Amino acid sequence: MYADRIKSLPPYLFAEIDGIKKRARDSGVDVIDLSVGDPDIPTPEHIVKEMCEAVKRPANHQYPSYEGKIEFREAVAEWYRDLFGVDLDPSTEILTLIGSKEGLAHAPLAFVNPGEIVLVPDPAYTVYSTAVMFAGGIPERMPLLKKNSFLPDLGSIRARLEQDPDWRPRLIFLNYPNNPTGAVAGIDFFRELVDLAREYGILVMHDNPYSEIYFDGRPPSILQVPGARDVAVEFHSLSKTYNMTGWRIGMVSGSSRIIEGIGKVKSNIDSGNFGAVQDAGIAALRSPPEVVDGLRAVYRERIEILHSALCDIGLELSKPKATFYLWAWTGGDSREYAKMLLEKTGIVVTPGVGFGEHGEGYIRLSVTQPTERIEMAAERLRNL
Repeated sequence: MYADRIKSLPPYLFAEIDGIKKRARDSGVDVIDLSVGDPDIPTPEHIVKEMCEAVKRPANHQYPSYEGKIEFREAVAEWYRDLFGVDLDPSTEILTLIGSKEGLAHAPLAFVNPGEIVLVPDPAYTVYSTAVMFAGGIPERMPLLKKNSFLPDLGSIRARLEQDPDWRPRLIFLNYPNNPTGAVAGIDFFRELVDLAREYGILVMHDNPYSEIYFDGRPPSILQVPGARDVAVEFHSLSKTYNMTGWRIGMVSGSSRIIEGIGKVKSNIDSGNFGAVQDAGIAALRSPPEVVDGLRAVYRERIEILHSALCDIGLELSKPKATFYLWAWTGGDSREYAKMLLEKTGIVVTPGVGFGEHGEGYIRLSVTQPTERIEMAAERLRNL
């Protein structure tokens, strides 16, 4: 009945977890859900207010432009300039997305031919490899190992490129600050990556939705590297920074050539982002700094609480430098450990193997639950 491309897909991890949570709740368990990174804190009021006003504007009741309102793209350009010192052309180097996931899924359709290789991190957000498979490409895994600070080994990739002229990846997907590990990449790493990509004609898709959820200085944008816009784009979302996961708005910025390609796919598949949401997105991007500062403070407190409890029960982990995730080494079967936690504590976590084979042995915990629930989870863990 299904097309082969559907048959070949692995089950979507978070759909499986939803089923597990439902069964537990149906049986009367007080479930504390630490499995999904969906902020519990409401969208800031000034953004909601702008949305309410924008919905009333007749212009927003018609089809939006495929590339997004120029006003939204100008706000994105201001945001990049203020935070990263990067100057972007709103008309050619920024494209509005219906959430970054949509853009990530469409990108391989624009650039990957059947049978072409795409490098994807492992462990990683599953959309990267799924999007490659939809395009007929071959996802090839780049291990993210603790000994390498959860960064791909660019030296090994370069060595293979030099030794095997028939091995030419078309794209590389990356994500820093990283989900699920919480690792960050420095500017020197991005310089090395850009040099490699320019030398061998590899396009770089950097997924950067956690750039503002940091605890030790803002991580860099790949677009800060000279020459990056020859080969790279960066995907962003307002979901995590401004608690807007349900609003479905994001952007991709960088290489005008890559932006144009993604735009060609989008114009044939969707009809753009609702204008009122874009107006609210402008309000979000122009929020005073204390809005996100306050959010970071909440996540920092929750991470401290949960990190302490996980250490107390003997798990091995470091405090994340960014994101709202904890990546804890259990040393065994991650699915079995997650099952044990649910049965004994009512806590739902994500088994690391769901992010790829190199995630096995780990569990990921999100702190996007109210602080009192995080404290309750910590107490349950200590009573294991």
